[in-house]
Amino acid sequence: MTGGAGFIGSHLCEALLQQGRRVLCVDNFCDFYEPSVKEQNIASCLQHPEFVLERADIRDKEALERIFERYNISAVIHLAAMAGVRPSLLYPELYTQVNVMGTLNLLELCKQHNIKHFVFASSSSVYGNNAKLPFAEEDPVNEPISVYAATKKAGELLCYTYHHLYQISVVALRFFTVYGPRQRPDLAIHKFAALMREGRELPVFGDEASSRDYTYIQDTVQGVLRALEYVKKGCVYEVINLGNDRSVTLSELISALEEVSGIKAKLMHHEDQAGDVRHTRACVTKAHQLLNYRPSFDFKQGLLLFWQWFTRGE
Repeated sequence: MTGGAGFIGSHLCEALLQQGRRVLCVDNFCDFYEPSVKEQNIASCLQHPEFVLERADIRDKEALERIFERYNISAVIHLAAMAGVRPSLLYPELYTQVNVMGTLNLLELCKQHNIKHFVFASSSSVYGNNAKLPFAEEDPVNEPISVYAATKKAGELLCYTYHHLYQISVVALRFFTVYGPRQRPDLAIHKFAALMREGRELPVFGDEASSRDYTYIQDTVQGVLRALEYVKKGCVYEVINLGNDRSVTLSELISALEEVSGIKAKLMHHEDQAGDVRHTRACVTKAHQLLNYRPSFDFKQGLLLFWQWFTRGE
C-alpha cells in the first residue's frame, strides 16, 4: 500500500492486519504536514509481525523497483498523493510529479512484475462544479477546476490504459471528504476544531451555503477493502464513488462542531477561493451494487467520535 502512514492509509493498514493479511506500507513521510503525525498513525502497526514499512517516494522509480523485487506483492492499493485543492494551485509541478508520474511508476512496475490487482484512490474533485447532484460515475468529468482534480483524472486515465493494454484489474475509488480520527490537520473539520479550542476565528470562505458529502473513515475503509476483493474477481476496470449520499453545508458543519464541542465558533468571512468546488454529493448506487458498500455512520455520530479522539490529544 502506498501512502499507508496517512489518515486513510493507517486505518486501512490496521483493518488489513485484522483480516490476517501481510501489509507492505510504502510512505515517504513528506512534510506536507508534521511527519511525526504519520509516525504516530502507524505506531501500533509497527509492532505487528505481518507489517512491513518501507520509506520511499513514489517518484523514485529505482527505490520502487527495489521494493517490488524484494517482496512478493499480490495487489497494490495506491493512496499516496499530494492532497488538497488549494495547495495544488501553488505547486502545480509537484502535484503533477507525485500524482501523475508516481502513479505511472507504480503501474509500470505492476506491468513488469505481473501484478494484476490495483486499487487507485481518486477524488470527488474530478467532478468540478457539476451542476447535477448527486454526482454519478457516468457524469462528464472533463472540466477540472484545480490542478489536484486534473491529476486525479489523469490517474484514472492511466489506470484505464494499463488495464486495456496489460489486463491489470483496476478499481478507481472517488473519495468524498473523508473525516474521523487522524484526519489530516489541514482539512476543515480538524482545522476548525483546533481553532475553536484555541478561541481563534474560523476562516469561512463564501456564504456558508457550500456543502460537502462527508464520509466517515470506517465507511471509506469498508469500501476500499471490498474494492480489493472486487479487483480479484476478474479483469475489470471500474470507477466507483465512495461517499455518504448526503450533503452537509458549511453552516451545518460549524453548528454541529459547536454542538459536540460546547464551544461557540468565531467566524471570519472571506471571498470564495479559486479551485474550490461549490457542492459535492455522491451517488453510491454503483458502490452498493458492485461492492455491497453501505455507509452506516451518521454525520453527527462520526463528528462526535472525531471530537472525542481530538480532545484525547491523539
